[in-house]
Amino acid sequence: MQNVPTLYGPVTRSQYDRAAQIRLLVCDVDGVLSNGLIYMGNDGEELKTFCTRDGAGMRALLNAGIEIAIITGRNSRIVSDRMKSLGVQHLVQGADQKLPHFEALLAKLGLTPEQAAYMGDDTIDLPVMQACGLGIAVADAHPLVLARADMVTRLAGGLGAVREVCDLILQAQGLGDYQPEASV
Repeated sequence: MQNVPTLYGPVTRSQYDRAAQIRLLVCDVDGVLSNGLIYMGNDGEELKTFCTRDGAGMRALLNAGIEIAIITGRNSRIVSDRMKSLGVQHLVQGADQKLPHFEALLAKLGLTPEQAAYMGDDTIDLPVMQACGLGIAVADAHPLVLARADMVTRLAGGLGAVREVCDLILQAQGLGDYQPEASV
C-alpha cells in the first residue's frame, strides 16, 4: 500500500482516505489535549497545560466546518473554559462510559461513525476508537491503545498531537495550503 506524504511524515493511503471523510473530530482531554499531568494546589485548585498549536488546529477545523467534540472522564472548569475559548460547542465531562455519548453525538449531528475520528490515550477510549471511522492514539498512549489504533500520531499528547491530526484532516480534504515539504 502506497504512503501519502504529510507535513508530519507519511501516512498510509487508508489513513489518508479515512481522514478525507471526517466531519467530526472527538478528543479525550487528559493525555490527548493535555500531557496527562494534573497539578493540584494546596487549596484543591487543579491546573492543566494545553498546547496552543492544538488550539490553532482545532480553530482551523471549526473554520472549515468540521465539528469538534470533547468526551472526557473527568470534570474540570479549566476544560470548560478552554473549550469555550476555542469555540468547541460539544463537551461531555464526567463520562465513565464514552461510547453512549459518542453515539448520541452522531445522532444529534446526523453523522455516521465513518465520518468521525476519535483521539485517545488510554483503555477507556478503546470502545469509541473501535466504533469510529478513524481511531487515533497519541504517540505516548497506553500500549493496548497503540496496538488497536487505526493510526498513531508522531507527537505526544498535549504536545501537538491534536494539531497533527487537524492538519491531516485539512490536507486530506484539500482545505488549506499543505505542502508536505514544509517544516512545522
